[in-house]
Amino acid sequence: MILPVIMVGGTGSRLWPLSRELYPKQFLNIQGPDSMLQTTVKRLRGLNCKDPLLICNEEHRFIVNEQLNLINQSYSDIILEPVGRNTAPAIALAALKATQKGEDPLLLVLAADHVISDIEAFHDAVRRATPYAEEGKLVAFGVSPTNPETGYGYIKAVKTAANGYPIDSFVEKPSKELAETYYESGDYYWNSGLFMFRASLYLEELKKYQMEIYTQCVNAIKGMKKKLEFITVDKDAFIACPADSIDYAVMEQTENAIVVPMNAGWSDIGSWAALWDNFEKNAQGNVHQGDVLSIDTNDCFVRSDEKLVVTIGLNDIVVINTKDAVLVAAKDKVQDVKKVVEILKENGRNEAKLHREVYRPWGKYDSIDQGARYQVKRITVKPGEKLSIQMHHHRAEHWIVVSGTARVTNGDQTYLLSENQSTYIPLGVIHALENPGKVPLEIIEVQSGSYLGEDDIVRFEDRYGRTLIESLKDQSEVV
Repeated sequence: MILPVIMVGGTGSRLWPLSRELYPKQFLNIQGPDSMLQTTVKRLRGLNCKDPLLICNEEHRFIVNEQLNLINQSYSDIILEPVGRNTAPAIALAALKATQKGEDPLLLVLAADHVISDIEAFHDAVRRATPYAEEGKLVAFGVSPTNPETGYGYIKAVKTAANGYPIDSFVEKPSKELAETYYESGDYYWNSGLFMFRASLYLEELKKYQMEIYTQCVNAIKGMKKKLEFITVDKDAFIACPADSIDYAVMEQTENAIVVPMNAGWSDIGSWAALWDNFEKNAQGNVHQGDVLSIDTNDCFVRSDEKLVVTIGLNDIVVINTKDAVLVAAKDKVQDVKKVVEILKENGRNEAKLHREVYRPWGKYDSIDQGARYQVKRITVKPGEKLSIQMHHHRAEHWIVVSGTARVTNGDQTYLLSENQSTYIPLGVIHALENPGKVPLEIIEVQSGSYLGEDDIVRFEDRYGRTLIESLKDQSEVV
């Protein structure tokens, strides 16, 4: 039986400002109503496989769980990485977990942020790869190049009459000249980053070539604990694990690797230019998303999440408008967006980490306005959910119910508020907000005080397992 392993890590900084550190591209609805993660999971339907095992960053755990729930998707496990250590250790955790009870499934390793437009061709590639994986091969899925792309790594194959080809070598992202040579030769494939192999074989090869990664991942799994819907591992052991990709750690060194062609409309959507390539365009070669009006504009990608965006006389430009940031870039320079994110982080700007609208396990909030001593948020609480019981040292809060019903704990009082009713939470008073109803609760929260940082909180009770230490670590967290 095949066990899909979906890697949900990464920050997707090259798709800023749509992608942020705490809400990266795998959670975005870039190409339709479903997020890239949801699309990846749905793509498995029709294959003979188990419920997927997912690996994600601790900070993304509630988003992953919520997005799976929205599409009624069950899963075998969600493993939380305390820090990012690249793909080799992540896959090792999955393989160790999968073999704990004596089972030894075939692992189908997938990334949550890739586009595959031809699902049947993807299924066909998986079926063609399965016999090789069962025979003891580590299969890499290779994509036939459609152009001399310099943004992808390549795999050089030894062509035979079989469906799977021995691998001659892995090649780093090439220069334009080399990419043209690879494209013309017919012996090279793009390295999709998707793999299939027996769990035990991967562990054997990892132990052979990267013993330290294997050892630390074994130690990390020994410290495994179940926390709500999630599996945590030993943090110290995993932090001590070397960071390395599966390509470097195993695939480039093993003698058991083969490549199986997969021509299924694959792209890793690594930039705004790559995204433009994947969308249907109008007569002028433009991709429009949202409220957009273009005059004398050609071959541009223009997206607006909120207000009207108008372009005049532009060619080969990317314009991305979100609630709190606007990107305008030449299409051939969009790889440099990553540098922008680095600068924002160096300057301590929230735009690198958060959207104005932030999702939480109980719902979401949108920071509408703020000044020196006040902040206004629109808070949405899902039916049946509750924010933590908490207290603030430096701010008071006013809550106004816009829609739904709120159950408010305010000191030693508990009462219900309905639409157009309001309440005041004085500084230093223990309080909580809950939605006891069947429809979403929406309130306007006005904070006022000398300090409005989200680390001004003392939690007394939290149903989602969050702690005071956690909120101090992530000062952007609203509870």
